[in-house]
Amino acid sequence: MILAILQARSSSTRFPNKVLADLAGDAMIIQQINRLKKSKLINKIVVATSIDSSDDLLADLLESAEIPYYRGSLDNVLERFIEVIRIEKPKVVVRLTADCPLTDPSVIDLVISRHLASRSDYTSNTISPTFPDGLDVECVSPSALMDLHKASPTEIECEHVTYGLYSRPGFCAIESVKQDDDHSNLRWTVDIPEDLDFVRLVYAEFAPDYSSFTQEDLINLARLKPEFIRTDSILERNAGLNKAEAE
Repeated sequence: MILAILQARSSSTRFPNKVLADLAGDAMIIQQINRLKKSKLINKIVVATSIDSSDDLLADLLESAEIPYYRGSLDNVLERFIEVIRIEKPKVVVRLTADCPLTDPSVIDLVISRHLASRSDYTSNTISPTFPDGLDVECVSPSALMDLHKASPTEIECEHVTYGLYSRPGFCAIESVKQDDDHSNLRWTVDIPEDLDFVRLVYAEFAPDYSSFTQEDLINLARLKPEFIRTDSILERNAGLNKAEAE
């Protein structure tokens, strides 16, 4: 089974409750899951959230929408993933984050295909970024995550799940996925309210089918309408991880 684990929490420092924010008449996380369901290779999606009271409303929403979810540690996200793996016993884990409502299922399937073909332990399109921020995909061997969990992971490795796989020299086999055209300067993720304002404009442009537009569709739209060009000058890519590395 190829299992997508979508990590989500409501207690974002910069934008609390963003996963529950309205996007085209539904919660942002629901719109993202609707897009993820377009993947041809993912067999199941599980949301990994926390047992903290701040995530009670999120859990209620997932329950009512009949979306599988697991609640675990707020800060030890690696532990959350390990528990989901123990329950689901997948062949491949696809790590995704719930701040990416512009995610592209075709990009996800590309990374999964490369992961299966390369037989690597960790495959990602974020190692040498060429895709817009917000189209990040990581495919992981469950055994590699289990090994990391047993290897006394640091605080940053527990918070950022896969960090220990690529930061520890020689820990596991790694495959990097890139595309010919470099669009890594584009910012399509939601970290601050202004990001969501942009995403709402995008969804309005592609209404009423919010789940089918692709990376190419949005890039072509930006060529015609410059107001749809949003770059990483707004906020640096992976700001949270970069800050943690510097500390």
